[in-house]
Amino acid sequence: MLIPKLKIAGGLRAENVPQLMLTHGIAYHRVETLNWPEAFPYRPLMEVALAHTGRDLLLHYRVSENCIRAVAEGDGGRVWEDSCCEVFLQPKGLTAGDVASPYYNIECNCVGTLLVAAGEDRHNRRPAPAEVMKAVGRWSSLGNRPTPLTDGDASWHMALVVPAETLFESHLVDFSGQHMRGNVYKCGDCLTTPHFLSLFPIRTEQPDFHRPEFFQEMWFEG
Repeated sequence: MLIPKLKIAGGLRAENVPQLMLTHGIAYHRVETLNWPEAFPYRPLMEVALAHTGRDLLLHYRVSENCIRAVAEGDGGRVWEDSCCEVFLQPKGLTAGDVASPYYNIECNCVGTLLVAAGEDRHNRRPAPAEVMKAVGRWSSLGNRPTPLTDGDASWHMALVVPAETLFESHLVDFSGQHMRGNVYKCGDCLTTPHFLSLFPIRTEQPDFHRPEFFQEMWFEG
């Protein structure tokens, strides 16, 4: 995947990201891989557009699903149990066989509650400092108030502005020209219909997004 670079002057607010993607003709990718179709056959609609400005990674998620939930108690909480979109990134130009270097999980529920952590696998994740998560810009079409489990068809958008410093162990200041590996996910562990979708396939017996051996190449335009 090539993540295009946009020339943006000045600061960028998350609520402007959807229009920016449209103006620049950024492609949306369908996140629809059912890795465990027998146990978890439900496939909500999710699309993601990715771009960057050098300093910031821009993400726009578009989701339609049969219920929503957003009860995680603040940044660093259990957002994966809510209506959640995630991007995992492993920097430093790693090859497919090199899975020992840290990768980052950047997870956000449908009202903008965030979780960021680093580590080599799913165990012993190192959470981002609070100020790092606070610096990530967020906008949701649902607002930012907690929402209990609510059944019924719902569509929502989420936009993020992720500074390079969010990859807090990598001393990154600019995404331009970076070669990373990663994946994009949609989940909802505690929804009425739990689901686990990915952009790139995962070949495991049970749901597990923390599998860097299945990450794919992501090139950031210079």
